[in-house]
Amino acid sequence: MKKLILVTSPPASGKTYVSKQLAKALSHVVYLDKDTLIPLSKQIFVVAEQEYNRSSDFFNKYIRDYEYETIVDLALEALDYDHTVLINAPFTREIRDNTYIGSLKARLKEKGASLVVIWVMTDIEVVKQRMIARNSDRDTWKIAHWDEYIAGCNFSIPSNLDNPAVKDDLLLFQNSSEEEFQASMKRVLGILEETNA
Repeated sequence: MKKLILVTSPPASGKTYVSKQLAKALSHVVYLDKDTLIPLSKQIFVVAEQEYNRSSDFFNKYIRDYEYETIVDLALEALDYDHTVLINAPFTREIRDNTYIGSLKARLKEKGASLVVIWVMTDIEVVKQRMIARNSDRDTWKIAHWDEYIAGCNFSIPSNLDNPAVKDDLLLFQNSSEEEFQASMKRVLGILEETNA
C-alpha cells in the first residue's frame, strides 16, 4: 500500500536529519520539506512590510496554513507517481486535530494510500542547543523569547493518532542522542519495511 509519512515534532527536535536518513534508507520515496517554501513566505513578509517572525500573529493568520496546504497538495500529487512520500514538517496543530487527520486519511484512501506519523522525541534542553547551533533567522525570536516560545510548544505524544490495531499509524522516534537515533532508526525502518511487504 502507498504511504504518506509525516515526520513531525516541535522545531529543532531533529526532524530534518531523521527525515533525510529515513528517506535515504527507504526505496521509492519522494522527500518533501516544508522549509523549502520559506523563501516564498519571506517575500510575503516583505510585501506586507512586516517584521520577519514565524511566531507572529501575522504569520499565523496569513502564511502558516497555506504552507501546510501547499506541501500536502504536493505530496498527494506525488503519490500518483511513486509509492511513498515523506514530508518533513512540524504539523504541530494538525496532528492533534482529529477532523484534519480524518480528512487527510480520506484523501489518502482515494489514492490507495495510508498515513504514517513519525513523532520525533527530543529532550527540551537538546532542542535548545540544536536551535542555537543551527543559527537560523527563523529561530531568532524563539531563542530571544525562549520561555515564552517553549511554553507554547507541545512535546507530548499525539496519542490520538494511535490505533492499537494499526502497527504503523504512529511511530515514536527517540532522538536525544546518537545511541537513541541508531536504535530508533533500526526499529522504525523495520516496521515500515514490514508494513510495506
